[in-house]
This record gives sequence, C-alpha cells and structure tokens, in this order.
Amino acid sequence: MPYYEHTFIARPDLSGTQAQSLAEELTKLIQENGGEVKKSEYWGLRTLAYRVKKNRKGHYLHMNVEAPASTIFELERNERIHDDVIRYLTVKVDDHDDNPSIFMQARNSRDDRRRDRN
Repeated sequence: MPYYEHTFIARPDLSGTQAQSLAEELTKLIQENGGEVKKSEYWGLRTLAYRVKKNRKGHYLHMNVEAPASTIFELERNERIHDDVIRYLTVKVDDHDDNPSIFMQARNSRDDRRRDRN
C-alpha cells in the first residue's frame, strides 16, 4: 500500500482535546476504509501565515498513513464536508520515518534549553 503524510488544521475555537478527538475520528474513518495510521502527532495551536476562513490560528495535526488511494479520497471528502477542518494537505511519500517529525524535534530541543536555564 502507498504511504502518505497527512496534515490538517482544525478551527482555533476547539480545545486541544477536541482537536485530538477529531484526529481519532478521522483515524477510525481511515481504518474502516482499509488503511492504517502509523503515527499521529498534535502540533498544537499555531498562528497561521495569513487568515484562512477568517481565522488567525489553528490546531495543527499530522498523521502518517498507509492506505489505498480510495481511502485518501474518502478522507479528504469528509474533511471538505467537516466544519471543524479549515485546511488539509496530503503528500505521497516513499517511506515513513519512525522518528518524531522535524517540528516535534525542534519543539523538544526548545524544551531542553528551557530546562537547562532553570
């Protein structure tokens, strides 16, 4: 099966737990359609580069997915319909990296520097 990296942005007025439950809901959709989510990361509430649907911020969530193309089409169709999803992007990749994403690695190194100062 092909490998995909899927990132989506949820509305900022959701709580962090609601955004993560949205990711779980989409994970179930992928599993029901014959796919598998290898890794899921919550990147947090972040400021957008420009306004999207009158929003300045959004909850970023990232998933590594192994699924047939029809599953990805169904996932994106559901996200277009869903009111809580502002934007999404799916990229086909050759292989998944088991390590945390670059974004999460940068966040962890920032946290380590803060601990060193205290």
